[in-house]
Amino acid sequence: MGGGPAGLAFARVMHRHDRSVTVLERDPAPDARPPGGTLDLHEGLGRLAMDKAGLSAEFEALSRPEGQAMRILDTDGTVLRDWRPDPAERANPEIDRGQLRDLLLGPLDVRWGQGVTKVVPGGRDGVLVHFEDGRQEAFDLVVGADGAWSRTRPAVSPVTPHYTGVTSVETSLDDVDTRHPDLARLVGDGSVAVYGVNRAVVAQRNSGGHVKVHAQFRAPLDWHAHLDLGDAEAVRSRLLTLFDGWTAPVLDLLRHGTGFVHRPLHVLPVSHTWTHVPGVTLLGDAAHLMPPLGAGANLALLEGAELAESLADGSADPDDAVRAFEERMWARAGRWAKITAAGLERLVSPDPAAALAVFDQVQPSR
Repeated sequence: MGGGPAGLAFARVMHRHDRSVTVLERDPAPDARPPGGTLDLHEGLGRLAMDKAGLSAEFEALSRPEGQAMRILDTDGTVLRDWRPDPAERANPEIDRGQLRDLLLGPLDVRWGQGVTKVVPGGRDGVLVHFEDGRQEAFDLVVGADGAWSRTRPAVSPVTPHYTGVTSVETSLDDVDTRHPDLARLVGDGSVAVYGVNRAVVAQRNSGGHVKVHAQFRAPLDWHAHLDLGDAEAVRSRLLTLFDGWTAPVLDLLRHGTGFVHRPLHVLPVSHTWTHVPGVTLLGDAAHLMPPLGAGANLALLEGAELAESLADGSADPDDAVRAFEERMWARAGRWAKITAAGLERLVSPDPAAALAVFDQVQPSR
């Protein structure tokens, strides 16, 4: 269940092996809501999944290796790091989420507008899925790829996501090269990040002159208790107050943003596992929600592809294949959950130098 990276990768690889899959998606249509920003697909993770789906060539044609560029500024505008990839550097090329979704959708038959309320395993006819409209339907295997607030997860685990203490407020700029050329130069071909005390602003270029901006800060979950989040000007004013004193070009990313989306960052426990339940499993954020630092979507894609290959192989009992897959997934996801949890603590912290050190470990300045 779920039409995100994990679910679509699973379905696409199954389709490649001539196996039938029903994709249930809550959204009424592919374009029902904005698809999100851009993703960098890593070698051995997301890019391996695209290869397993037979989509490597199509991915290469759409991806933007120049999007790997990264610049870090001090809050006064001083350039601290400016990393630009070599022309041949293709380790982690960027692709818009919407482009990736459409690429994976391809020939898949998705049942749109299928809101699910709960999943009940152990029935005589299989796993019973309850829909919002009151219907019920039985399946041999339910793969819960339904995100952070998964309706499938309670069938295998009582654990729910908890707040990290960090909130992100997202805004965006359109046609940035024409309408805001100074900000286009600030962002460059990839991303620009500014780290202050318990605060950060990160802007990332998407295709088509679109830029996503994330204002991140440590705050209680109810920090907006007396703020109307639907009032864009009120949110803008609050953000400008939170980042008061920062260099004007960075504040302009917030001043010119169109609309604001509140995204408090939640995670599942680093070592989240469950006792295997026949007929049900989880992928991606439903299984291991972690801070959005580049690993989650990559893991989701690879998990979907690997589970599909395990089932399509046919050499093992399907339940044994799922059980063995879960063990592999837990070990790998646990390692990445530790890395991203530590990364978030350092990127939005009382010491901005800690954020710079994280960046230097990943992308040394050239």
